[in-house]
Amino acid sequence: MPSRKTAAFTPYFSADEAGQVRAAFLAAGAAEGDASVSDFIVRATMREVKRLQHKHNQGMKWDPVPPGSLRRGQRTRDELRHRNEDE
Repeated sequence: MPSRKTAAFTPYFSADEAGQVRAAFLAAGAAEGDASVSDFIVRATMREVKRLQHKHNQGMKWDPVPPGSLRRGQRTRDELRHRNEDE
């Protein structure tokens, strides 16, 4: 059986978002089967990936994208300002 290497991402949350993530995990994580906040974030992210696959890719999985293909780091101040205007 091939070894399973874990890929890592670092999400950046605002202080308010992080507080809500921690609160949700502490309130419901164990009941939902999450052993850690990482489990909670992965489960939520994969649920969103599946929603996007359904909406934008006829429900099919996308071809994997290799490491190094994505932009790294946090949003710029301008991007954050526009993000907050959209909410």
